[in-house]
Amino acid sequence: MVRKPASMYRRITGQAYTRREYMGGVPASRLSQFDMGSPSEDFPVVLTLKVKDRVQVRHTALEAGRIAANKMLSSQAGTANYHLKVRAYPHVVLRENKLATGAGADRVSSGMRNGFGKAVGTAARLERDQAIMTVSVSADKVNVAKTALWKASMKFPSPCYVDVEKGQEYMK
Repeated sequence: MVRKPASMYRRITGQAYTRREYMGGVPASRLSQFDMGSPSEDFPVVLTLKVKDRVQVRHTALEAGRIAANKMLSSQAGTANYHLKVRAYPHVVLRENKLATGAGADRVSSGMRNGFGKAVGTAARLERDQAIMTVSVSADKVNVAKTALWKASMKFPSPCYVDVEKGQEYMK
């Protein structure tokens, strides 16, 4: 797995590397679910978490944000009183040119010669004001949903804000 810090992958540079049919193998995404709670129910309030900057978010960060928001919503609001949907999909493949370190590394490592790199994970490229996740809740659970989205935003590399898409009249 990737040992390099996430800050190396947050900026969008170069062309997206997405064509998996030409790759030798890509590690599976850690993002396990995209819909949680009650997906079939229609709720009066819809809140969306959006990024402020153009950024690349790794699949592990998306999963961490999903877990943080879902844990708060399921414990505070109850499983039947919300619908959480992750709206960003990590399809861009991240590469890393691993270099050997330690004794004898100068004989093993070839530096930047043919430094294309090996696939080590995936990321979602998000444009400015693009949605990461959406929560639909009942009117009495609005504050719980806002707090859950704020906790999820702490896991992402860009500052985020909560946008009220439906149900402004229920906001306090």
